[in-house]
Amino acid sequence: MRYFRLPDLGEGLQEAEIVEWHVAVGETVAVDQLLVSVETAKAIVDVPSPLAGRLLHCFAQVGDTVHIGEPLVEFATTDDDQPETAGRVADNGTVVGDMPLAEQVSDDHFALAQQHSEGGLKTRVTPSVRALARRLNVNLDQLSGTGEQGRITAADVEKAGRLNQQLGQAQRLTGVRKQMALNMARAQSQVVPVTLFDEADVSQWDDHEDTTVRLVVAIAEACRRVPELNVWYDGEQQTRRLIDYVDLGIAVDTEHGLFVPVLRDIASRETTDLRSGLDRLKADVTARTIPPAELQGATFTLSNYGALAGRYGTPVVLPPQAGILGAGRVVEKAMVSMGELFAGKALPLSLTFDHRVVTGGEAARFMAAVIDSLQWEPDVER
Repeated sequence: MRYFRLPDLGEGLQEAEIVEWHVAVGETVAVDQLLVSVETAKAIVDVPSPLAGRLLHCFAQVGDTVHIGEPLVEFATTDDDQPETAGRVADNGTVVGDMPLAEQVSDDHFALAQQHSEGGLKTRVTPSVRALARRLNVNLDQLSGTGEQGRITAADVEKAGRLNQQLGQAQRLTGVRKQMALNMARAQSQVVPVTLFDEADVSQWDDHEDTTVRLVVAIAEACRRVPELNVWYDGEQQTRRLIDYVDLGIAVDTEHGLFVPVLRDIASRETTDLRSGLDRLKADVTARTIPPAELQGATFTLSNYGALAGRYGTPVVLPPQAGILGAGRVVEKAMVSMGELFAGKALPLSLTFDHRVVTGGEAARFMAAVIDSLQWEPDVER
């Protein structure tokens, strides 16, 4: 019998949620046959079988979260000398190949993994409280105990039961939404945010102007003029890295949650190439086929929420980045030029920066550079 543990999925990802088992217990599986699909914080990853044999046991069910190194399945194989295996993740997000694992996993380890997948609560809940939870249809895995050393009490269960009756069952965050919550909490604890508000006069734009591409070009120009915002900052070491290329994170809203794929090296690309790159990233995100590597490494971020609604906002800086630009909905408004009143169009802008590493003057100059680029008419010599 051999065990297969959840392999390293790359990009610093430590856990995955079981989405679908493609082989049932008792069935025979071949090497490289699709075994299970898992959802990480970045994408859906298909995991093939590293072994040929009969599936004896699954250590996690659909919806369970499994950590790297914890067991997925137990095989009965024809080769007793075959080592325990785990895969690796290719650039396209598919687990391929296998690596022998010299260390054997004890029965205690597997028991612990199973206990974790059930909530890991056996040491914090008495049998009577567990029985009360079953009677009230309360998920103990979603409770924080108020008793001694974090023990879940009957009062905790009864309170949860009342809330369930009044408001319905709570839904635990998973996948992309769970990662977003973790990232936002990390940003809140690490960043000192300040948001600067202004607007660009885009009255000269025609009705078919590609707003997102204009914003991308404007950010590239602003990063060239004010490189202090195109940095990675390490708050613990108090060091910054000024980066000489701009890899732009683009916030994309989907039914699964918020994704931020990265448009690479925007300063060296033509507008047509930028548009095709944006379309490809959005399509890959929507289809959940984007490789995890394409969601990593942004040096600055754009959130064009104005494509949906809203004028101004306070977008959140995600460390180690130091800045994010929010763009609101273009609005028609009365404007004055050369003493003349006219009906113009304005693009609201919100620049949030990490004041630990970026000064107010640098942020203001960056905003001015963005506005200057947006107000420039491409067919007019600068």
